[in-house]
Amino acid sequence: MKKKVVVAMSGGVDSSVTAALLKEQGYEVIGLTMHHWDACAKEKKGEDCHSNDAVTNAKKVAEQLQIPFFSVNFESDFRQQIITRFCTEYFSGRTPNPCAVCNKKIKFGLLLDKALELGADYLATGHYVALAEEDGRLFIRKGIDQNKDQSYFLFSLNQQQLSRCLFPLGDLNKQQVREHAKRLQLQVAKKDESQDICFILDGDYVSFLERERGSGKLSGEIVHVSGKVLGQHRGIYRYTIGQRKGLGIGWTEPLFVIGIDAKKKKVIVGEKQYLNQSEMVVKDCCWNISVPTELFSTTCRIRYRHTEEPATVKPLSDGQFKVIFASPQQGITPGQAAVFYQDNLVIGGGWIQ
Repeated sequence: MKKKVVVAMSGGVDSSVTAALLKEQGYEVIGLTMHHWDACAKEKKGEDCHSNDAVTNAKKVAEQLQIPFFSVNFESDFRQQIITRFCTEYFSGRTPNPCAVCNKKIKFGLLLDKALELGADYLATGHYVALAEEDGRLFIRKGIDQNKDQSYFLFSLNQQQLSRCLFPLGDLNKQQVREHAKRLQLQVAKKDESQDICFILDGDYVSFLERERGSGKLSGEIVHVSGKVLGQHRGIYRYTIGQRKGLGIGWTEPLFVIGIDAKKKKVIVGEKQYLNQSEMVVKDCCWNISVPTELFSTTCRIRYRHTEEPATVKPLSDGQFKVIFASPQQGITPGQAAVFYQDNLVIGGGWIQ
């Protein structure tokens, strides 16, 4: 009997090729698309909307592949669990990572539940990662395409979720995926991929935040590490650690945002060397190994476009972990994910405090 797999279809080339390859491999494939954020309607930009386009494009691919297709509306859940958290983090002086949260709660939470309701054995996505099994446990493994590897965003998936996942693109690079799309004559073969957060189509997160929470809030002082006030800002949510452009202040050397004090509404700036930090604290960790109780060595990635660096992880008494890097790192940012690797495997991760 054929195994049944639901493919999370976004209307893009990656998920479309995922569905096509799995059908070729003999699976019984069902297409499923999330309608989760009608960005164009929210921004009053008319009827031609990314969310509607995704459903339309995915449905056309499903028709071409001759597979059943469904769409589900998770807009209310997405707003509550992703949008609200995104805004709250920025207005608290942190820089959130909505994609990692969405993967845990929406894609491999609600969408996986829906797949199982449809009688599926697996949920498949177009992520550039693979699964590996060691000592009876499943791990996310980096995709072979280093430019596309998305293992960082999937650190929080647990064993139950991983046991129901398929990632057919983990051993392919983007060019090979494009070639498969062309071979299969998929209509999305030449479609551009989006680099933006899915609910901020124009990349202007400040305008998004102000539409959601209002403008003119949390304005205050821009302060040098020496304590000297250098200017005023129009909201701490406009800044993130490591930012250099858009500060609007003059100084003898280039200045960077090195801290945000939400309570005092201050943006703290300093020269580049002040970005260097050797330690950080991480909380709300998820582990694919036994929860560490002793000091151990690993490598750690502190943002998506970052190479893992050697570090020592020390458990703290309150369930948090102190990460001590072998060499100072630039731009450790509260609100971002810290993901721990053993070679090419994700062994856990948490949120930078």
